[in-house]
Amino acid sequence: MSYDEVEIEDMTWNEKLQAYTYPCPCGDLFQITKEELRAGEEIARCPSCSLYITVVYDPEDFQDEAPPEPEQEAGGRPADPALAEIEVH
Repeated sequence: MSYDEVEIEDMTWNEKLQAYTYPCPCGDLFQITKEELRAGEEIARCPSCSLYITVVYDPEDFQDEAPPEPEQEAGGRPADPALAEIEVH
């Protein structure tokens, strides 16, 4: 059973965690990412205890957001060499 139902508008976007957060009674934060919301997830979990909350939101608000693109260097190559394609000469 969910500890509580919380509107997404009552949660805080945490840039460091890249997740919406809400205070947990244990002192930590319930967390849910945009990717989880896009996938239809509605449960935000606390990483420090067994509690979780149900997030009330409109899934359509998150369907239009595209995942972040890899950073590009000048010339259109990915900044991360692991993402670069092997060029054949």
